[in-house]
Amino acid sequence: MNLSTPIEQIPRIGPQYQKRLKRMGIKTVRDLFFHFPHRYEDFSNIIPTSQADAGGPFCFQGKILEIRNLRTFRRKMIITQATLADNSGKIKVIWFNQPYLINTLKKDEFVCLAGKVTKKDGSKYLSNPAYEKISDPNSVSKNGWQQDLTHTGRLIPVYPETEGVSSKWLRFIIKPLLTKLSDKIPDSLPEKIIKENNFLPLQKALWQIHFPDSIRKAGEAKRRFSFEEIFTISLFVLRERMKLIKEKAMAVPINVEFIKKFTEGLPFNLTNDQRKSAWQALKDMEKNRPMNRLLEGDVGSGKTMVAIIAALNAVKASYQMAFMAPTEILAKQHFKTFSQFLEKIKINIGLITGKESYFKNKKIPRKELLEKTKNGETDILIGTHALIQNQKTSRKDFGVKFKNLALVVIDEQHRFGVEQRARLCHTGSGGYPKTIPHLLSMTATPIPRTLALTIYGDLDISLIQELPKGRKKIITKVIPPQKRKEAYGFIREQIKEGRQVFVICPRIEPANNLQLTTNNLQLMGWAEVKAVKKEFEKLSKEIFPDLKVGMLHGKMKTEEKEEIMKKFKKDKIDILVSTSVVEVGIDVPNASVMMIEGAEKFGLAQLHQFRGRVGRSVFQSYCLLFTEMSSKTINARLRALVSCENGFELAEKDLAIRGPGDFSGIRQWGIPDLAMASLKDISVVEKTRENAKEILVEDPELKNYPLLREKLKEFSQRIHLE
Repeated sequence: MNLSTPIEQIPRIGPQYQKRLKRMGIKTVRDLFFHFPHRYEDFSNIIPTSQADAGGPFCFQGKILEIRNLRTFRRKMIITQATLADNSGKIKVIWFNQPYLINTLKKDEFVCLAGKVTKKDGSKYLSNPAYEKISDPNSVSKNGWQQDLTHTGRLIPVYPETEGVSSKWLRFIIKPLLTKLSDKIPDSLPEKIIKENNFLPLQKALWQIHFPDSIRKAGEAKRRFSFEEIFTISLFVLRERMKLIKEKAMAVPINVEFIKKFTEGLPFNLTNDQRKSAWQALKDMEKNRPMNRLLEGDVGSGKTMVAIIAALNAVKASYQMAFMAPTEILAKQHFKTFSQFLEKIKINIGLITGKESYFKNKKIPRKELLEKTKNGETDILIGTHALIQNQKTSRKDFGVKFKNLALVVIDEQHRFGVEQRARLCHTGSGGYPKTIPHLLSMTATPIPRTLALTIYGDLDISLIQELPKGRKKIITKVIPPQKRKEAYGFIREQIKEGRQVFVICPRIEPANNLQLTTNNLQLMGWAEVKAVKKEFEKLSKEIFPDLKVGMLHGKMKTEEKEEIMKKFKKDKIDILVSTSVVEVGIDVPNASVMMIEGAEKFGLAQLHQFRGRVGRSVFQSYCLLFTEMSSKTINARLRALVSCENGFELAEKDLAIRGPGDFSGIRQWGIPDLAMASLKDISVVEKTRENAKEILVEDPELKNYPLLREKLKEFSQRIHLE
């Protein structure tokens, strides 16, 4: 048996447990070892029964004198009552609604019990303790206590769980495996880094993170594994940057006069940040090595105009540009925006999604659009993932091919590597392209410095922190249960004034510790639809029966979604009830109220995204955060959203409050929470990055570090690239 042994071959893991573990993403021995505890129960305080006092948790070792089940008729509850005795005395033990224990714990057996002591009516008893049998009562230490325990008598690991997989069961499986294999696990972290940072060796670190001798030792293990994860990410992104530097791109000259004439003809003035960001992109594209730039800016800050300027410059130099959006709605929104601003310039713009194709605002067969793109007639092609995915067909010529693609812009998707760009550039000859396009990524999720350094360290970053002039600050209010009726009245007044309203329903998440598998994501999607339908029924029939209420969710057919959006944009719907899945890309300037139901269920970054869907015109706009919390218990996230208007300030608060795992897409990297927590510390991030740079400067191909090279290869396969 080794680290790669599948769980099917591990003793004591039957078919049912195999299914449950796979739901958690655990498929091998290695996955089990690196399924780390997220906290510890301190059951290390072993005392004689004579010293028992109210409080705890305490741990007692002794013999069961008696054990029986009692039924309480008032509460219809079964109580399992026992007496535990040691050399100093005895203590009463009670378990609630666990009648099976009398078949597990027998009279005269030696056990270790851990839990809190309750004092009532002058008597003391141990309430609902954890238990563990002592197999050999004679194998005790000098103080009389058995020390080599798993579930009691020590710091006890508590793991992320799922239904049917408890922490106790995981301890039962992991401990014997660690005993057998821990000294056979190769350490991929270079020895000089281990010594320089005073880290525990891998074998010791695994023991101390699962079954620590002390909280300090657990902390040392966590420090090592946190560093190792961030170090691996840093190595990956730095190697990506090195790989990209070796690639060639088409050098696109800047047509200063043409760009100046275009911007002067716009119906608004560019902000200074827009000008600066556009210039940075144009200067990058002048070089014959690929641009790799991330454009950050709040919702409505004008990122798309920067992309249009870069695209226009590429097209003027006789090159093509591709724009990839995450959803059909957003792709169509960008198609409309590009077409509107480039209407007076003779530029051919196409749109391709999984089901539709357009060329110059006219619907055409997919085959015809592909042909126009292949021969260079399509200057700008906007689409979803259909841009890089061949359709399910036996025909080899059905994928998108460009004649001379020089620029790719992608929205809200930053891990887009050399291979993906090469796929866009392929010519059909079967050969790898001699050049790959420049890349401009755009995000409306402001990224804290530590996160940007670590995860986006291979990208140059442009910031748009200014909002267009004339935009009014969105008034954000938390609406507790007692103010709900008043808020509904305010919404009605806004609609009377001619405005429209978005209603976002709470995101339905799986259990907190459940991994996001494909099946779980599908279940979440349908649960979210259920929540939307329920909210739609309530608002349309009970709260606003006299108003026009529409519904939108990700499970609807494309045609249905489009029809609903057309009606909303044409003011034929007063209130649009939607899931969180389709919030990006909806642009309705007349909408002045964003109502978010169950706001406490969303991450701060996503709440900020929702808020950015309003405030896109001259009308005063409002974001109403409906919550079931009382005014006194409103959480830090909602308070932060009320107090912060700037997305970058909000991003730093989000990092401090919740950690980086809630930023858009970051969970898909599969980074453990303990590494996520370390991303809050800029000094740790900078030190990790420095170590990664040193290794790569000394050995770019990692020839002297085969274990590290293998780990990096495995890591590159599990991170989210597309």
